[in-house]
Amino acid sequence: MEKLAGKSWTLGLFMLIALPVAAQYPVRPVRIIVPFVAGGPGDTLTRAISEPLSRALGQPVVVENKPGADGTIGTADVAKAVPDGHVLLMGSANALSAVMVLRKSPPYDPIADFTPISHVGNSTFVLAAAPNVPGTTLTDLINYSRANPGKVNFAAANPTSLLVAAQIKALAKIDMVNVPYKGDVAAVPDLLAGRVQLLVAGANVVRQHIRDGKLHGLATLLDARSPLLPDVPTLGEAGLTGVAFSSWNGLVGPAKMPRAVVDRLSRELVVALKRPEVREQLERVGFQPVGTSPEAFGVFMKEQIDVWRRLAREAGIQAE
Repeated sequence: MEKLAGKSWTLGLFMLIALPVAAQYPVRPVRIIVPFVAGGPGDTLTRAISEPLSRALGQPVVVENKPGADGTIGTADVAKAVPDGHVLLMGSANALSAVMVLRKSPPYDPIADFTPISHVGNSTFVLAAAPNVPGTTLTDLINYSRANPGKVNFAAANPTSLLVAAQIKALAKIDMVNVPYKGDVAAVPDLLAGRVQLLVAGANVVRQHIRDGKLHGLATLLDARSPLLPDVPTLGEAGLTGVAFSSWNGLVGPAKMPRAVVDRLSRELVVALKRPEVREQLERVGFQPVGTSPEAFGVFMKEQIDVWRRLAREAGIQAE
């Protein structure tokens, strides 16, 4: 009888341990780290999905900004976090694609050090010019730059900006000076004041300034015009072809997260992104919601690193 009781206790303990991890998760608030300043595209996206995720998970989903070093500081912190699903990252093309191209010694491996959860969305980026730049079109800017080599300051607010600037310089055969900033939001005051002349920024960051006539919207970096700024042409319509660009965001966690937790997060996120009010909120700030499986997002992340390597090579960008 004692032996049978011992077996029963052992079986009970095994069953308790074997309970699906997803059924227990989360047991405390979930933090999503945004490795850029508040107010930027990735921050806006994360705050839009945090509320529906919180309701679905039954725990608060807290958005925490950790900007610095082109997004690598906050991203590296998540890579070192406990992989139990309570610390996640809103990853981006800047921090998970560009870092492998622009840095000789990246502080993490975007593939080996993270668990893909879901491709969340793609953002609309705009090439905006300061009010003191003569003319209102991309052609005007190019002509001005050619006549005044080295006098156009480009706000290098993130790795994406560096790549776009390098491609524009090469294709338009112009000379611009890169001025580093900690995010596009931080660069806008200097752009409005004319201390820098050009910026690539999320549509939600510069849209109102363009509508108010305080900035010139030269082009959107999309294949088609954005409904947010229907009067702003695409780069092709503005007369510059050959600039390849994709700005994306996706949810990841530290490497070796439990599969059940990953599946639950991915499933709940995809459901949240299908909600009409969430899609409407994201589309209002220039996001195209996506939502994918972990496997599909993992393939996408690898492909994007290859794309950035090719583009950097073609633009003549060297790792530093």
